[in-house]
Amino acid sequence: MFRILATLALAVGLLAGQQAVFDQADLDRTEDLSESLANDLLRLSVATRDRDAVGIAPHWADEVEITGFFDGPSETQELHDWLGTHSWGTGGAERVTRTALMQRFATLLDHFDSIDDARFKVKRAQFVEGDDRGTARIQFKIVGRDREGQREWLVSWAEVEAERVSEEDWQIVSFAVESAQSKVAARDLFDEVAVPAGVGTTFPDFGKAPNDSVVAHGAAVADINNDGLMDVLATGVEGNALYLNEGDGTFRDISEETLVGLTPTASGAVFFDADNDGDQDLFLSAVGAQMFLENRLVPDGSLAFMDISPTAGVARTAIGFSPAVADVNGDGLLDVYVTGYNQYGIVMPDSWHDARNGTANLLFLNLGGLEFREAGAEWGVRDPRWGYAAAFADVDGDADPDLYVANDFGQNALYENVGGRFVDIADERGVLDPGNGMGVSFGDFQNDGHLDLHVTNMSSTAGNRILARLFPEQDSGDPLLRKLASGNTMFLGDGDGNFSDITQDLGGIGAGWAWGGGFLDFDNDGWEDVYAPNGFISGKTMNDT
Repeated sequence: MFRILATLALAVGLLAGQQAVFDQADLDRTEDLSESLANDLLRLSVATRDRDAVGIAPHWADEVEITGFFDGPSETQELHDWLGTHSWGTGGAERVTRTALMQRFATLLDHFDSIDDARFKVKRAQFVEGDDRGTARIQFKIVGRDREGQREWLVSWAEVEAERVSEEDWQIVSFAVESAQSKVAARDLFDEVAVPAGVGTTFPDFGKAPNDSVVAHGAAVADINNDGLMDVLATGVEGNALYLNEGDGTFRDISEETLVGLTPTASGAVFFDADNDGDQDLFLSAVGAQMFLENRLVPDGSLAFMDISPTAGVARTAIGFSPAVADVNGDGLLDVYVTGYNQYGIVMPDSWHDARNGTANLLFLNLGGLEFREAGAEWGVRDPRWGYAAAFADVDGDADPDLYVANDFGQNALYENVGGRFVDIADERGVLDPGNGMGVSFGDFQNDGHLDLHVTNMSSTAGNRILARLFPEQDSGDPLLRKLASGNTMFLGDGDGNFSDITQDLGGIGAGWAWGGGFLDFDNDGWEDVYAPNGFISGKTMNDT
């Protein structure tokens, strides 16, 4: 994607005022070789994860020049009451045989009692003209547990020289470690308990019906039966599931008995008390008709969700993705906003950086009596961009909800609530954040009483490789293109509705192909942390984006 993006951007004049001198054929050849090396290193990653010595060995030359090859960990230094760090020793340069290298590599892997993941990523690469030999800057990671059972994440950087020995195979001839550091968790903050808790499920492999579209899915949490326990609704490729909290750490699937399981597959969900009767109703966004389910706990006394979408006025056909709820007009009734995307793969964005051929976003005003009226155009939010995620918050302190919308393939929107209408002020408030917006969250991560903003975007290793070749100087090149490949963004709020981008001050937040996520105090220390889930299509080879 990013090779196409960079080429098209140059062709249509995105780089006005800056001339990038490059040879297209040489760029294509270099990136082809980079991708070939990256794929080979993914196979090495799998073998490393599996401790497969037979699979690891062919990736190294008969003799290898190594520098600072993980000569043992230092003493762990405390960063937090549950988190520490240690570095790895670095020795001088030496030339070793493949057998000796494998022994050194085995010693490194033996530091880990178990390995969950291992990755070699090509961050930069150059190749000799007329020769399939080149140098690359590599990031190497291992995630697992050390011999004491502590969670450990090793991150290292190395300069590597490799040569191509066949159409698909490469061998590393030199590996110079620049830095290597591990984060070590003294205690686990989370455990994976989905299956024993009763909420685990398995979908068909991607590409097999019904799991054959790129539509995202979501979840919502609320106390649906007023017993003081939080219950869970999850949308999915095979239908929607509702799980009742049993109070003992387990959940019971009540999808069928509450009628939720009979609803069409949804893309997103949100619980809210639409009629102020004291129970949580349910709105489901969908690719198709939007849905509203009334919770009949009140007045019936028994839990069931009745689909009243047509009479409620929400059964609008749309490519609906993420719903968000707020009382936008101050009448005491909660309203619903739904971002409108498009059928990616069938309909392609008309621009990689400013797409305007998405489907209209929807704003359902709550009229009372479980009736809604769609008023997106009236309120100025029927936006043709590829809306992905949205969140309400009072960003300017005037006691009414404003709205931030993260758009894919373009700039985002910050809609100020001016009473009866929203006005997009994203540009003047500094939060346009062009990129592949896929998540938004408000929080106060500095504990200064002001709302800050986290926006989830995609970061691209291949995109940054290409841009580095087009613009070798660190600060040169088109900032828009660099932004499209850079990842998540953190905006610091001043309390008056103005924001400043402090992402680079924090060291950058590159989280891969990121979705959703946001602020959450993981360790209950009073400071909000940030979670950014990521990934696209995965498989045994990890040959994904």
